[in-house]
Amino acid sequence: MAKAYERIADDLRESIRAGQLGPGERLPSETVLAEEYGRSVPTIREALRLLRDEGLIEKQHGRGNFVRQARTTVRRTNLRHQWEKDRARESEAHRRQTGATEHDTGLQVNDLVFRASYRETTADKDLAEAFGVPEGHALLERTYRTRYAAERAPFTLVTSYLVHDIVAANPDLLSAANEPWPGGTQNQLFTVGIELDRIEERVSARPPTPEEAEELDLPPGTAVILLRKTSYDINDRVVEISDVTLPGDRTELFFTTPLERW
Repeated sequence: MAKAYERIADDLRESIRAGQLGPGERLPSETVLAEEYGRSVPTIREALRLLRDEGLIEKQHGRGNFVRQARTTVRRTNLRHQWEKDRARESEAHRRQTGATEHDTGLQVNDLVFRASYRETTADKDLAEAFGVPEGHALLERTYRTRYAAERAPFTLVTSYLVHDIVAANPDLLSAANEPWPGGTQNQLFTVGIELDRIEERVSARPPTPEEAEELDLPPGTAVILLRKTSYDINDRVVEISDVTLPGDRTELFFTTPLERW
């Protein structure tokens, strides 16, 4: 048999899903809910905790509990990489019209707020082995944050690595001032004569760190999805590695695998 706080949570959950309590709407106070349901305030708090853990409501300090605004869903498909490659050699005007984030969310360029930062770093053991370079070899580390202008949290946390002496052939690739780069990384690599052959993506999940939970504005108990993307050129050389952290509450990974006919 369901406990009292679970029944109260069920009732409030149904009100939210039915639209009787809309996004951004404040719930009645704990005292009012206790009177309405004929239960104690601690029981009401347990019910509200369940809804917060599910990401349906959020508590704003000094203001009360509010129905959580639905976040834009990101649908990431493996077919996006061919889409990006097809655009890599198009004109700059064509490439400026849209990008990978717009492709994954259905938003428009003007809907987005983009931030990038670059720094020179060195390859640790893991990255050195992946790139096939000595430990301590110079890398270009790039971090990206893109969010919907109507929301406060980015869609993903991205850290990308390139071998510094390869991309230095085009000095424009060394400065974040040239971001957002029309056509993204595949076009950047194209400017230094690199064509991608394949992209490998490894996916795992774990609880977020406190910093990730804060930056991604995650509901309590929400996991993050970790994706390591490794890009190989047509000479089987690793030319880019990206570590992508995706929020588990608003990310859908969609894979299509074409099968050869008998």
